Amino acid sequence: MRLAIAYDVSEDANRRQVYRTLQKYGAWKQYSVFELEVNKTERVELEDELEKHIDPDDGDRIRIYRLCESCLDDISNLGADQPDEQSNVL
Repeated sequence: MRLAIAYDVSEDANRRQVYRTLQKYGAWKQYSVFELEVNKTERVELEDELEKHIDPDDGDRIRIYRLCESCLDDISNLGADQPDEQSNVL
């Protein structure tokens, strides 16, 4: 299944861990946004791992969107090209 994941994480160390976890599963598309292709088991593992790296008391949150096949055909990119391997993760 294809997922789009957006995250807001306040602490630098936690944000780095979220970024590195997502990087293992998919492609960085935009600051704090990844797209990944995973199976059901990987999704459960991913969600479990991500939960370890956020602190809801600090306002941290991660939003996961499942992208259906027809949705993939309707993705548009406007503006600058997607980021290269560099990131703003500290």
